[in-house]
Amino acid sequence: MSTVEVREVESPAAPRALIVSLFGLYARELGGWMSVATIVRLMADLGVDEQATRSAVFRLKKRAWLDAEKDGRTAGYRASPEALAILAEGDERIFGRRRATADDGWLLVVFSVPESERDKRHQLRTTLTRLGLGTIGPGTWVAPGHLDDAVLGALDRAGLRQFTDVFRATHLSGTSARETIAAWWDLEALEGTYADYLQRFAAVADRLAEDPTDDPDDAAQAFADYVPAITAWRRLPYLDPGLPLDALPEDWIGLRAEALFARFREHLAGPAAAHVRAVVRG
Repeated sequence: MSTVEVREVESPAAPRALIVSLFGLYARELGGWMSVATIVRLMADLGVDEQATRSAVFRLKKRAWLDAEKDGRTAGYRASPEALAILAEGDERIFGRRRATADDGWLLVVFSVPESERDKRHQLRTTLTRLGLGTIGPGTWVAPGHLDDAVLGALDRAGLRQFTDVFRATHLSGTSARETIAAWWDLEALEGTYADYLQRFAAVADRLAEDPTDDPDDAAQAFADYVPAITAWRRLPYLDPGLPLDALPEDWIGLRAEALFARFREHLAGPAAAHVRAVVRG
């Protein structure tokens, strides 16, 4: 598996995670390249000092996430082709997210790895866990059916497709959908993660409630609020891969978190992008 695939397991407040957000949200729209000075300045606006930023950039370069590139005499970085593919996948999962329905069916991934290549077994489990698949049993994983392209694409990029058989399936009998989902995914842990998100960004939500306008004068504050909120949210559509609501507990907390995320996008995304453009222009 390419080292660039392992990217969502670290803390969402970690400098590396914030830099990934900078490239995902802004660098691609600005030609794909960002100078070191711009990265350092924007990270400072997020409360990260220069030394921590440079260390995070170095680690992302070592992981093949960033490629060093100069614009004339100006040092900077560009997201690698592999990273760009992952960012594109993330766009679909994060911003184009939808809830599964019964009509979507299920995607089953069955893998068998020969003992001579047992390291691939760990890579498969890591990849499938990152994609948000649930576990039916040893070597058998499941996801909502509408994620077929995302799952197959990730397996191809990681060079793991040859060890898997992938099926479309319909649940015909057995336990109820609610019991099945609870057996395949850790809903208690997922509920706690959603609750943490709501608590962590309660102050930002309160500020928006007091003044929901997109005020350009507050662009720096919007940036400081928006990027951490996006960074923390990035992993949630993977932990909860659009599980069908009729199979989830009533008054599912994920809906409240989704509504808050939508508010952040509506009110903070524009001013935050304006702040980045102002920093880039100098």
